[in-house]
Amino acid sequence: MNEHVIAKALEIWTLQSLLDVGIILGMLALGLAIIQNYYSALQKYLTLRVSIEIWELFTVLITDILLTITVIIGFLVLNPDIMADIKVAVPFTPLATFLFAVALMIRLFKGGHNLKNKNYNVALWLMFAANLINVIGFSLIMEAPGEEYLSDHPSLFWTYLQTHFRSNAIPYGIEIAQITFYIFFPALLIVFIWGFFNFLNRHKPRA
Repeated sequence: MNEHVIAKALEIWTLQSLLDVGIILGMLALGLAIIQNYYSALQKYLTLRVSIEIWELFTVLITDILLTITVIIGFLVLNPDIMADIKVAVPFTPLATFLFAVALMIRLFKGGHNLKNKNYNVALWLMFAANLINVIGFSLIMEAPGEEYLSDHPSLFWTYLQTHFRSNAIPYGIEIAQITFYIFFPALLIVFIWGFFNFLNRHKPRA
């Protein structure tokens, strides 16, 4: 085994692990957003005004940080070359990334981080849908029964999912991965541009 093969295998392992971590972080972000009432209940144990403000900031910030990392990883993986190397559930993972990105923009620029704002639930539902899609893609496609299992227990269901919805499956998976890229790459760019203009509108220089 030469150095090129080892380097390529290490690259694939790193990217695959990064994608798996991104899926986990998305679930953590949703979990932290769901238990905001629990955080509020804990505030009664804080006596100093400064500590309460820091606590409120931390409970919101940690969710948005995890959500941001999840979106960045999902955007990084949404790349034709990367999707051809690792197993990505298409169109599941890119769709989940898109929903996470919209949820993040709503939390950042539309008051979705505030529990009392109506957009909080909008962002929460988007995060829930994104995680549900990721779980389905991860369990039924990315980590579906492997070749050794299917050789002893043939299944048209599992074989169809693996050959059509894994981004590195030749030829159907790669074709669907390309179509997925053409849809969700520009869609994510639109979301990012939307967020950028929301930022500019909120920070217009005063005359």
